[in-house]
Amino acid sequence: MYQHAQQKQRNWFARHKVLTAAGALVLVVGTGAALSGGGDDSASDKVVTAGDGGAAGKGGKEGKAVKKADIPGSGTFQIGSDVKPGTYRSVGNKSSGNCYWERAKDSKGDPDSIIANDNVTGTSYVTIKADDKIFKSQGCKGWELVPAKAGGAPNTTSVSGDGMYRVGADISPGTYRSTGNKADGNCYWERAKDALHGMDSIAANENVTGNGIVTITPQDAYFKTTGCAEWKKTG
Repeated sequence: MYQHAQQKQRNWFARHKVLTAAGALVLVVGTGAALSGGGDDSASDKVVTAGDGGAAGKGGKEGKAVKKADIPGSGTFQIGSDVKPGTYRSVGNKSSGNCYWERAKDSKGDPDSIIANDNVTGTSYVTIKADDKIFKSQGCKGWELVPAKAGGAPNTTSVSGDGMYRVGADISPGTYRSTGNKADGNCYWERAKDALHGMDSIAANENVTGNGIVTITPQDAYFKTTGCAEWKKTG
């Protein structure tokens, strides 16, 4: 029991270090979005579908069907009337686009209103719950509603160091290695149980300098990585 508590505390500190840096970007993102219309372009209301995966790394299959996004990439939306609960995916977000999303318990706009949030590069998934009140997205590509369960059998050999990958859809379980990560690169990885982005969502995480090695299990739901060199499957 004590050992488990210690592990959760170590995980919290690892993630907190990253979120502190990301949190400093939130105000910049919000201001930039207001001035530039959110950084959203005409492609933000379209997504490329590829079965249930879509954001697979090398070895993944890229689909060709294009449809209108279920949630636009910029805006504030009320749960139940504007958008329905479920798991959504946004793909193709560039670091210069300042993509930011937020789940909120009310529309006051206070820091205490935020349930979970993130700054995104690459692909992101987020699960919006029925008791959430607001979903906010700024500067992101459009959000597509995806099936509750992952489908497909990806034969991934490597994935980018920036993005959130669905296990069994975008990325296959196995051991992955990322090499040459610099101390100032803020390399961070996370194995997640779900896409709610809460503290309880984290199965394990780490900040990496130099080589990073992680084993993604079939029981994991997502693998998230930011600021890292490419992850290559070794086993």
